[in-house]
Amino acid sequence: MKNGSRGRPSGKFTQHRRLDRAREILERHPRGISLYDLADVLGVTVRTMRRYLAELGSEYELESIPTRAGGPLLWRIRPGEVPRKLELRRTQAYALLAARKLFEPMRGSTLFEEIDMVVNKLLAFARRPGRGPNAGLSDARLEDRFLYLPHAPKNYAEKTQELDDLFQAVSDLRPLTLSYRSAGRGTEERITIHPYALVLHRDSIYTVAYHVARGEIRTFVLDRMRDTECAATERFELPADFDVERYFQGEFGIWRDPVPRRVVIEFDATAAEYIRMRKVHATQKLQNIAGGGVRLTMTVGNLNPVVSWVLEWGRRARVVEPEELVERVREELKGALELYQDARAVKRRA
Repeated sequence: MKNGSRGRPSGKFTQHRRLDRAREILERHPRGISLYDLADVLGVTVRTMRRYLAELGSEYELESIPTRAGGPLLWRIRPGEVPRKLELRRTQAYALLAARKLFEPMRGSTLFEEIDMVVNKLLAFARRPGRGPNAGLSDARLEDRFLYLPHAPKNYAEKTQELDDLFQAVSDLRPLTLSYRSAGRGTEERITIHPYALVLHRDSIYTVAYHVARGEIRTFVLDRMRDTECAATERFELPADFDVERYFQGEFGIWRDPVPRRVVIEFDATAAEYIRMRKVHATQKLQNIAGGGVRLTMTVGNLNPVVSWVLEWGRRARVVEPEELVERVREELKGALELYQDARAVKRRA
């Protein structure tokens, strides 16, 4: 290494990212590059670089080419294995750019940096002057006028290391050991999980993972993770029948209850158009009712988010069944009304 000692580069440059960097360097050197030059660019030892080449050998067919008698071998990806360039139209680039705000909760992590590099490449491409009817539109700033805006993005600035470890564990199928805080009990325990999937739901980050000690698949939220450690050598096997959709229920978050609940809600005419235009749940069925309203029927696995959702509609929605949901909404409304009544009483006394 030219400046400083070899070892782990400064900054949040994880093994996962160094492997990506090594892959990029090999792709840019179709004639080959020596092991020593690769190690120097990445700032790692030659021994570590050999391990990285072994990892990359599971993705691509690598080959070594002799340069001269006694000279170093040059490593390269076999020509037929080099990934081809992806061609995009400007409209396709803008369509992808529209979703870039989706990744804001990841800002500060290595994963976000990788996504941001791709976004900047897309921006540079999309801002080029178009041809034909699009000529001269390079400064139209469509990327600022066609985008997705998160509802209430979380700030995971203090969780970037946990996010990087989680993403590496998911992508490489590696066990992840972490300290996890229980929501209900408020206690924390050290656990090992096999993260099957990474999910962004309502701008929060979750993983669906196998809890090794309990022998069950559960959903874990990044907010409650700390002190993560991704296994360096061990890997787990992803179940052939794994389907992440089984663990989430669209608008209503995580499917927690193994017993399905049939929910029926009636909406008045002012809310009917909105309900007809959205699919809030995969099982939903709509039926017109008197007065221009609509009846929504669906099967959910957790009533908690449904209570909050119904309350958002106020007088425009009425729960028909189940009775448990009716009672829970009634209690929430009663409690809220009591708060306002108490406030008026205090004001009169004052």
